[in-house]
Amino acid sequence: MWRVLAILGGVSGAVALSQFPEFSQQYLQRLGGKVDALTAVAAQFDATAGANGLTREAALAALTGSAVLEGQQADMRATLDLQAALADNLAVLRAAGPLERLTMPQRLGDTDTLRATWADFRPALPATSEGAITAGFGYVGGWGVVSLMGGLLARLFGRRRAR
Repeated sequence: MWRVLAILGGVSGAVALSQFPEFSQQYLQRLGGKVDALTAVAAQFDATAGANGLTREAALAALTGSAVLEGQQADMRATLDLQAALADNLAVLRAAGPLERLTMPQRLGDTDTLRATWADFRPALPATSEGAITAGFGYVGGWGVVSLMGGLLARLFGRRRAR
């Protein structure tokens, strides 16, 4: 029975992990769009600052004197920080191949983009070598987890077999 469950665990792992290359590609596309939008906001802020003879930091510092301006300053700082972090993640993910991205879950950390990608993602049969390789990793991982759990449960609760 445990062998059948281990095989089913392996197949489940294969199916699940084989989807990662395409999911990460779709995440990358969405992340690129988000970075483009945030970069446009940053460029517009920098242009306004420059037109007034200010650097970015000086323009941010000028946003004081009222709760509204200080709120705008905090929002713009957060936007600029997010743009920089996401642009860095995007550059690293673009340089990495689908299998390399498997080792970079921290770079897929923008929860809004992750949620939006997951909402639109539809699993499909992997037709790439990366999909086949990740399916193999998933099979081995799923089989191993179920086998390990089955072995532990059998040792804890199972009957001893006569030799």
